[in-house]
Amino acid sequence: MNILILSNKVPYPPKDGGSIATLNLAKGLSEFAKVTLLTLNTSKHYFDIKKIPEKLNSKIKFIDSYIDTTIKPFVALKNLLFSEMPYNAERFICQKFIEKIIEELKNNIFDIIQLEGLYLTPYIYILKKYSDAKISLRSHNIEHEIWQRTLAQQNNFAKRKYIKILTSRIERMEVEMLNKYDLLVPITERDGKILDKLGNKQASHTTPTGYEIDNKKPHYENIEFPSIFHLGALDWSPNQEGILWFLHNCWENILEKMPDLKFYIAGRNAPSWFVEKIKQKNVVFCGEVESADDFINSKALMIVPLLSGSGMRIKIIEGMALGKTIISTSIGVEGIPASHNVNILIANKPDMFSEEIIAILNNKIIFFEIGSNANSFISKNFDNLSISKSLINFYKKHIN
Repeated sequence: MNILILSNKVPYPPKDGGSIATLNLAKGLSEFAKVTLLTLNTSKHYFDIKKIPEKLNSKIKFIDSYIDTTIKPFVALKNLLFSEMPYNAERFICQKFIEKIIEELKNNIFDIIQLEGLYLTPYIYILKKYSDAKISLRSHNIEHEIWQRTLAQQNNFAKRKYIKILTSRIERMEVEMLNKYDLLVPITERDGKILDKLGNKQASHTTPTGYEIDNKKPHYENIEFPSIFHLGALDWSPNQEGILWFLHNCWENILEKMPDLKFYIAGRNAPSWFVEKIKQKNVVFCGEVESADDFINSKALMIVPLLSGSGMRIKIIEGMALGKTIISTSIGVEGIPASHNVNILIANKPDMFSEEIIAILNNKIIFFEIGSNANSFISKNFDNLSISKSLINFYKKHIN
């Protein structure tokens, strides 16, 4: 089987949820098929693909096309006034990328063309023109749901007005793109059900982000206990609002009971305004860390206080794979069939979130028990090879 994957950013290094989701599945599929990954190389997440390790290059053929995705106020205003397409999607349309797609399709015969997310769907007409391959949409999330939830948290009048327009356009785009693909690959069962309600009629197969379990080993010998931490992209607004919600509503109460406790915040691309807002007592800003695994293993309790967002929180899967005890809101754990007080902790209100943190950090036995259960849960349900093989079998059923 020959598979072409289209991505809107180079998924290497795999330091954010989207990159991890794309790269891990590509690696898994490469064990059963020939895989080419044709990717936009954005100004924001630029990476020289010549520096991708040879071990990975030998499994996956990487081709890139540079695109400047910088948000430009004049272009955004022009889009707002004269276009029906959401600006988020318009930024990823690139003539050079189209030329690379055409070149690849003319020189190769593919069985499957897999699109990594909604913003690749405008290229479907090109794919159908130059290829007979089955087109698969791998939906990482329900995109308009992220913006609906962001809108609900926004108080600024002007921002609310713009986000409302943007949300409406994204939802319309998601609905209009339904069934233009041949196969649907949602990242969670929940997302699949939502897309079916919106009108999806094509065959679908849920494919969560898997992990190479043998490469994810919990280490507790250097753990700072007690401590709490958050790891995730800090230019993503749901992460920003979740952390600020936690600091505003929970942190002071926790420090009253545990005055020496430290809260470590790590992630890439933190804007300066956000760094200023998190300068509070016992809060340690770490920025982008060299090794996510080492950072996670060195700290105790992982917090995911998400109030918005959609899809699957890859960092939760990553933390659980490393045997971390995690406390999350219900939104944070959506799409992950974990169980409260068994392999994760779930709390939605500030007082409950604070109480769960204090209680678990005062009970080391339960803390390590939940972490151990989390690791077993991931080993059983998120093995990358098994997930990839299942998707390959689904694809085989739908190609001639």
